[in-house]
Amino acid sequence: MKIMAIADHESELLWDYFDKSRLEGIDLILSCGDLKPQYLSFLATFTHAPILYVHGNHDERYEETPPDGCICIENKIYVYNGVRIMGLGGSMRYKPGKHQYSQFQMLRRVLHMWFPLLRRRGFDILLTHSPAYGINDGDDLPHTGFKIFNYLLDKFQPSFFIHGHVHLNYGRYPRTDTFNNTVIINAHEKYIFEFTPDSH
Repeated sequence: MKIMAIADHESELLWDYFDKSRLEGIDLILSCGDLKPQYLSFLATFTHAPILYVHGNHDERYEETPPDGCICIENKIYVYNGVRIMGLGGSMRYKPGKHQYSQFQMLRRVLHMWFPLLRRRGFDILLTHSPAYGINDGDDLPHTGFKIFNYLLDKFQPSFFIHGHVHLNYGRYPRTDTFNNTVIINAHEKYIFEFTPDSH
């Protein structure tokens, strides 16, 4: 399965200079947030691949203009072709507004998902906006990662953890990393990867 992960910055190659062939062979698109809803709607027009998304901390606009043809998986474990994808959007709370959470609030979100987590026997991909605590996150409060994500990675050992929020053009974050057996991908702008049965 070929998956395209996107976040934070609309790709000029996928929007301004769009060529439909760039979406050929893509089986699934995962959005980590902070993208214009019109961008996701545009991509949905030109692909048969499902587009799953979580919210970024700047996505209050989705309340009035949700992306057409896309599926929000906030607080859900969405299964596509046998691949279990857990969605938890938002960032650390640093000012009033939606899609921002304290460490405790994010923990409560995960606890509310505990029965589905056990019923599904975990998940294969963790899709978030923010990174995990201490793993390529920022030193400032807005870009601090969530500690509960570290626990999820350690307990359930998913194949992939896909996040955004810390832009690669900040200059100090790697595109990919690992945590135990989990491949971590910063989806800033776009990143294409393969998910195979061997990844489970």
